[in-house]
Amino acid sequence: MSEKPVALVTGANKGIGYEIAAGLGGLGWAVGVGARDDVRREEAVAKLRAAGVDAFGVPLDVTDEGSVASAAELVERERGRLDSLVNNAGITGGMPQEPTLVDPDTVRTVVETNVIGVLRVTNAFLPLLRRSGSPRIVNVSSSVGSLTYQSSTSADTKVGPIAAAYSPSKTFLNAITLQYARELAGTGILINSCCPGHVATDLNGFRGHRTPEQGAAAAIRLATLADGGPTGKFFDDEGEVPW
Repeated sequence: MSEKPVALVTGANKGIGYEIAAGLGGLGWAVGVGARDDVRREEAVAKLRAAGVDAFGVPLDVTDEGSVASAAELVERERGRLDSLVNNAGITGGMPQEPTLVDPDTVRTVVETNVIGVLRVTNAFLPLLRRSGSPRIVNVSSSVGSLTYQSSTSADTKVGPIAAAYSPSKTFLNAITLQYARELAGTGILINSCCPGHVATDLNGFRGHRTPEQGAAAAIRLATLADGGPTGKFFDDEGEVPW
């Protein structure tokens, strides 16, 4: 059993997920690099280890029940518990996503990864999280999932392009976060959503103005919350984001 706190980050082979893993590793955590691409996952693990991080690879496809179950067994076998789960894996689904043009299969595919995948992974790892003295769950969302922002008429509100698959998937994810917080109240498990901001990654063709390191900061903070911290909330670097 690991004496260090243990985290698992999904979609951690690149971009924001990799930087979340690196940031937690830099704080002395053992970090599971969850990713479905074998080559990229092991390259990320090697890079993290070269930087002094206690990293280990976790083959993980969040859309596959068997893969998720095997991942939970691997973490239990190698580390014996889990202290923080960061549900970072996500997809945009491609364009067009105007409601009148989007392919319903695109919506299903995005929700399967961005929402159902989070449910699947979280439920599989809850037994391990319950072994922790300070268990934390972080769902990487986006401000485009805020209904408050999406319905605002202010020119200053950044709501992104019209996206009937991606944006609602993050709204759905935020709603799931709230329901988990209600169910897990009083257990010591803190669960929150976070927005990394408009980060330059391959998810958006590297058009973002923030670095992956900057995008990882909110998730790292929520993954390492002190006991008694917030739960069932939505945050970015500047504070709480309205639902």
